[in-house]
Amino acid sequence: MQKLRVLLIGAWLALTACQAPPQKTSEFDLLIRHGTVYDGSGAAPRQADVGVRGARIAVVGDLAGAHAAREVDAGGLAVAPGFVNMLSWAPDSLYLDGRSLSDLKQGVTLEVFGEGSSLGPLTEETRRAALAEQGDLKHPIDWTTLGEGLDALARRGIATNVASFVGAATVREHELGFANRAPTADELKRMQDLVREAMREGALGVGSALIYAPGTYARTDELIALAQAAGEYGGAYISHLRSEGDRLLEALDELIDIARTAHVHGEVYHFKAAGRDNWPKMREAIARIEAARAAGVDVSANMYTYTAGATGLDAAMPPWVQEGGLDAWVARLADPAIRARVLVEMRAPAKDWENLLRAAGSADNVLLVAFANEKLKPYTGKTLAEVARLRGTTPEEAAMDLVVEDHSRVGTVYFLMSEDNVRLGLAQPWVALGSDEGSYEPAGPFLKFQPHPRAYGNFARFLGRYVRDEHVTTLAEAVRRLTALPARNLKLRDRGELRPGAFADIVIFDPATIADHATYANPHQFATGVREVFVNGVEVLREGEPTGAMPGQVVRGPGWTGWRAVAAAALPEQRRAP
Repeated sequence: MQKLRVLLIGAWLALTACQAPPQKTSEFDLLIRHGTVYDGSGAAPRQADVGVRGARIAVVGDLAGAHAAREVDAGGLAVAPGFVNMLSWAPDSLYLDGRSLSDLKQGVTLEVFGEGSSLGPLTEETRRAALAEQGDLKHPIDWTTLGEGLDALARRGIATNVASFVGAATVREHELGFANRAPTADELKRMQDLVREAMREGALGVGSALIYAPGTYARTDELIALAQAAGEYGGAYISHLRSEGDRLLEALDELIDIARTAHVHGEVYHFKAAGRDNWPKMREAIARIEAARAAGVDVSANMYTYTAGATGLDAAMPPWVQEGGLDAWVARLADPAIRARVLVEMRAPAKDWENLLRAAGSADNVLLVAFANEKLKPYTGKTLAEVARLRGTTPEEAAMDLVVEDHSRVGTVYFLMSEDNVRLGLAQPWVALGSDEGSYEPAGPFLKFQPHPRAYGNFARFLGRYVRDEHVTTLAEAVRRLTALPARNLKLRDRGELRPGAFADIVIFDPATIADHATYANPHQFATGVREVFVNGVEVLREGEPTGAMPGQVVRGPGWTGWRAVAAAALPEQRRAP
């Protein structure tokens, strides 16, 4: 028997020796090898591999013997968490083209919406108004709440993740329309309840924009009440300040007061000192934020990397003339007596509103970039001064005429800031980045208007010009401020870091070549230097080109209650709560 057993074993060994060796099994779905890892913490970079299983990072370390279904050699390149765009206006562009190309090619993996207005909550009246005010990027609005609007984007398919604040102006319009008055006690309570509902749907907090009607009609106590409602769910308060120019310091004090009183994180949108006379205020504004932080108030800011801002001609006219919405504004500008009053106020120093035409110093520093009326589109790319001369009128009168004829706010770029202040702001450790633009490609309806070049270049310009070339900060610190810093401020779990358990939002780029190419005259030019981008573990950019994959998700804020249903569905039947 023993002899037979030996013969059988020998025969089996001989047989298996003739067979092919066993196939190697994949330990990871994705393996990024040989990269220089900037993990988002701000720590010094290190040579390491990154292993991904499913949507999450499994290992960061030496994976020399490991195997994966997809392997990427990142030798000589930086490997970092995906970048967070803290101020994105991409809902319309994503609805039409979910690839988010101008941001994706800069390494952005999360678009954050909600500066003053948001996808919801909507009434039938505000939904109709939103549809009527759409420009070249038209799409249906078949939702009511903020959560439904975000879900609608995700269902259509998006390459990047999306998240949003609930707009303070959107909530105000829901209850007060476009009226310039304080809410009653009952109206304010309903506004707070709308904020609470949005927080339960996953909003990040409340976002305001206080130079635009109807947001500018809100008093500080109203904003505190809304921020307190968001704070009940861990939400933040973020704001386009009531002034970024003549009353910058007072407006900053208001934001700090709101954050302190409501006990929430406070953040300044597109931090700046606008208008030459106000440039010296930038250092004092930084000092006030530093003092607030030292006193225990959680305050930060975000910026874009340009000396010009972009908004509309509404920012050149007093808020009272805009009360009631676009139709009422246009009707008033057709009244000669009202026009005469607006003309006087547009030319005079503004005491209680933000006049960006005066802040620009000259109509030569005001660039017209987006019209709804096809007859006016030849003015695209011309300054307000040029258009006024062509029409034989003054810049102020030309601005009023254009709003009436275009029946829109008219997309406008204002040159307002100093280069020294841009560098100074970008050097601050509590400053993140936001493009304040949509995400486009040089094709289709996107070519019907000229976006600000920050749509194509904001993040690449930061990493290339300001970090690599001008050394405003280190690359490790720059990556932290594009990733972990905003994720912490927004209280996002498992985002913004390269570590086991975190979502696999990953960008691979070349620090030596990353660069922006968009200009004011020719903004539709992609940035270069980003090689690969992964969102939730799925490759959306390969060798600089989109793969067509749409793995983007809605990233929910700290108050989201839907996680309970998700968690319950994942449990065995006998362990689910009754």
